[in-house]
Amino acid sequence: MTTATEVYGLGLLGDRVWLEGSGISELRVRDWSSDQLPGDRGLLDRCLGRTLDLGCGPGRLTAALLAGHVLALGVDVSKEAVALARARGAAALQRDVFGPLPREGCWQHILLADGNIGIGGDPIRLLARCRELLDQTGTVLVDLQGTGAHLRTDRLRLRVGELASDWFHWSSLPTGALRAVAAAAGFSVVEVWRSAGRWQAELRVCDQWDRDQ
Repeated sequence: MTTATEVYGLGLLGDRVWLEGSGISELRVRDWSSDQLPGDRGLLDRCLGRTLDLGCGPGRLTAALLAGHVLALGVDVSKEAVALARARGAAALQRDVFGPLPREGCWQHILLADGNIGIGGDPIRLLARCRELLDQTGTVLVDLQGTGAHLRTDRLRLRVGELASDWFHWSSLPTGALRAVAAAAGFSVVEVWRSAGRWQAELRVCDQWDRDQ
């Protein structure tokens, strides 16, 4: 069975990728290879120190941070994504976010852009992992899925031509479900904003959560 990571890699190399679930839509993989997308600046400007870009893709955000003299590292499971990120001058590693990563507990910011809060189909588990990676005052910058009220997790697969991936779970987190999900993982919501049609938020490690555990 072909993995979703392998099909995603084909998209990064130029093939059209389709996302299949309850319907079919094109996954705009090529957009992520741009130097900057509308709305990126709201995330980048809040990264003031050591930043870990999870699901970095071709590395546009990691590279932009490094160009602005912010220490940044991209992480992606796709070897094609990591190669493209490195080719544009970004530091990047082919790793699983749930596996060992450099400088755990020392990162000041984590980026979960372009819907990457959905990684693994469990935003609470993903944010709990982010808490392990961040320092005690760290923040997570995240793209959200609109203004709905409920967290949604779908069973999806990717397709290039006749080649289809295995099925995987992916979550969509809207603004209305953000506070409950963040609190369950030990974060408070600092700010929610809209930029160029994208809903985004900053979450901070919650000291009170630490004391209550």
